[in-house]
Amino acid sequence: MKKQISWSMTALGLAAAALMATTAQAETVLKASHQFPGGKGDVRDEMVQMIARDVAAANVDLTIKVFPGSSLVKAQEQWKAMLSGQIDMTSFPLDYASGFHPQFGATLMPGLVKSHEHAQRINASPFMKDIKAVIEEGGVKVLADAWLAGAFGGKDKCIQRPEDAAGLKVRSAGATFSQMWAGAGASIVSIPSSEVYSALQQGVAQGTDTSSGSFVSFRLYEQLKCITAPGDNALWFMYEPVLISMKSWDKLNDAQKKALMTASKKAEAYFNTESKKLDEELVDVYKKNNVKVVTLSDADADAWRAVAQKTSYKVFAEKVPGGKELIEKALSVK
Repeated sequence: MKKQISWSMTALGLAAAALMATTAQAETVLKASHQFPGGKGDVRDEMVQMIARDVAAANVDLTIKVFPGSSLVKAQEQWKAMLSGQIDMTSFPLDYASGFHPQFGATLMPGLVKSHEHAQRINASPFMKDIKAVIEEGGVKVLADAWLAGAFGGKDKCIQRPEDAAGLKVRSAGATFSQMWAGAGASIVSIPSSEVYSALQQGVAQGTDTSSGSFVSFRLYEQLKCITAPGDNALWFMYEPVLISMKSWDKLNDAQKKALMTASKKAEAYFNTESKKLDEELVDVYKKNNVKVVTLSDADADAWRAVAQKTSYKVFAEKVPGGKELIEKALSVK
């Protein structure tokens, strides 16, 4: 009888241990944070939500909890939050972390990426290999590439040529565009895209540049009189990848890593299909809301690039370690 009780207790102990191990595995949770609106069709949020759904469906004891709309971490704090362990993943405009790694400014450089097709060629180039090396040296890994085209918006008038920006208070997404705007005579308002609506509403800003997706998802059409859409002469492209901290990545087992990468590549393919539609949606939504829509002519685009070369490109080449070489590598991608 004593032996039977002993065996029963041993069996129960083993069962409990197995249950605890299973429970521990099931509690592998990654926190994914980003600044973009959730549940409203923002393609960047949908990328992260897709990854979370597909990883859950893979049954590898991995859960991704998504915190959209800067609900967990402020927009520009997410790089630091990954390094500190506050979050594990993010969909992130990489230029926001150029204060940590100034090379990231090349991923929001006026006129460097010319179209969605060109962005795909950029992804496979030595330029992007160098950028990703800096990302990994910084303790972060790219899960999915994403380039968004963008536009200019004016609260009171259209902004097509550099002289149209003279005297305006312009919100710019990053340092390189800020330098170009300043070179055209604008004063700069430095805030994330999630705060542009209120800045326009309160008169803190009179113009802005941001991605096509953000122009729509943040409802900026309610505050703007005119928008300069990407068209055939897009000056504004920004790299906004899905990232994971290397510490979080290294904690995953092989099955979890495989599931996460498979889900991320699927999300990247989805984004590549949707990114062009964002530009079309931008034009449709703004016209429906009685906002004037214009584009840059070849001459307009050349005039802006001339300003950028004297400001953004020059400063980047002179002040950023390896900056001149990065720009040359990007410009060599035809």
